[in-house]
Amino acid sequence: MAPTVNGKTVVVRDLERHFGSFVAVNRISFEVDKGEIFGFLGPNGAGKSTTIRMLCGILAPTGGSGTVAGFDIRTQAESVKTQIGYMSQKFSLYEDLTVEENIDFYSGIYRIPQASKRDRKEWVLETAGLQERRRSRTATLSGGWKQRLALGCAMLHEPPVLFLDEPTSGVDPLSRRQFWDRIYDLAGRGVTVFVTTHYMDEAEYCGRIGLIYRGELIACGTPRQLKTESMREEVVGIICDRPQEAMEFVERLDGVEEVALFGRGLHAVVADAAPLVARIRDGLTQRGHTVGRVEKIIPSLEDIFVRLIEARDRLSSRQQEVRQ
Repeated sequence: MAPTVNGKTVVVRDLERHFGSFVAVNRISFEVDKGEIFGFLGPNGAGKSTTIRMLCGILAPTGGSGTVAGFDIRTQAESVKTQIGYMSQKFSLYEDLTVEENIDFYSGIYRIPQASKRDRKEWVLETAGLQERRRSRTATLSGGWKQRLALGCAMLHEPPVLFLDEPTSGVDPLSRRQFWDRIYDLAGRGVTVFVTTHYMDEAEYCGRIGLIYRGELIACGTPRQLKTESMREEVVGIICDRPQEAMEFVERLDGVEEVALFGRGLHAVVADAAPLVARIRDGLTQRGHTVGRVEKIIPSLEDIFVRLIEARDRLSSRQQEVRQ
């Protein structure tokens, strides 16, 4: 059993990483419990991969501190590496090797004892459903099968902490769903899972979420907490035909701050939903739209993330004006 700090598998305090004058990660702090699925969300270039590389002992922090499985990421990076599994968005597989040759290779990397190698290989093949493809060249596998193999290789040495960096990028929806079933199973057995993603729907699968933007952690909490506590505005959900046309009408109404296409309908961000629901419904009906639903809804994580980013950009603009 890997050690923890006060029951926390990952502890980060004011973590920083600079590349010259560029601040990739700016004094972020958070904790992750044992057996928790922690989602780390943000757009490309926000600092997700840089953070995960520091936590894996691959990249040294410029400032701040952190522990993973009880080991200091600054001074005990090699010990950290023995306690973690790491899976990148490119899966880190050797395409010219067969499935079992890749497993054999990672068995050596993770120093699996000779007596355990055969059993661990069979575990990966069975868990990934790759028994029939064990002699197939990895390059011939679909994205979903490569994903299963990469996850199995990352878990060969039974690490207590699993880092997944954009693990479902480029994978079909069914494989994504099956992948998350496997993640739930691992977390249920006490494995701590730290996953970076830019898919908002995947964030719903996580126990807690950290939102990172321009290197800063701008929010952290459960999906429900973020939806109910992070946004002062309200959201009106609108289902109607010709949503693009409807959006042009809705966004001109007083009290509407922003309107965006969302699936087959619209999400309108408003200061107060109560007086606007009837106005939107009546206005769309008068313009010949077939209206299915107009009602106040709980914001989606996408709504929350967009508003938080906009608020952070406004704050940065004001601070820049003050400095000038």
